[in-house]
Amino acid sequence: MRHRLSRRKLSRPTAHRTLLLRNLVSDVFRYGSIRTTEAKAKEVKRVTEKIITRAKSGSLHDRRQVLSLITDHKLVKKVFDEMGPRYESRDGGYTRIMKLGNRRGDAAAMAIIELMP
Repeated sequence: MRHRLSRRKLSRPTAHRTLLLRNLVSDVFRYGSIRTTEAKAKEVKRVTEKIITRAKSGSLHDRRQVLSLITDHKLVKKVFDEMGPRYESRDGGYTRIMKLGNRRGDAAAMAIIELMP
C-alpha cells in the first residue's frame, strides 16, 4: 500500500534515483530548461522549488543544505546570487512544465521543465 507516500520511484533504486534527480536539477539551473519525461519533470519541480526557496533567504545554513544536493560550487553561487534575488517577490511557482506529447520510440509522455522569467 502506498498510503501518504508522495514521491515517485521512477523504476530505479534509491541511490540511482537521487543521483538522477541531482543531475536533472543541476541541469535546470545550468541551462534554464530541460526536456525529460513528465514523471521526472514533476519530481524535479519539487526539488527545484525547494532550492529556490532556500536561495531566497540566503543564509549559511541554507547554502550548505543546497550544497548537499548540488555539488557544483559555481552553480550554487549562481543559484544564490542570481536566482534568489530574481524570485524575491514571488511566493512560489518558480518553474513550469509544458507537456510535449509522447516520445516516438516508447510512447513516453515528454515535457519541458523551465524556470519562469
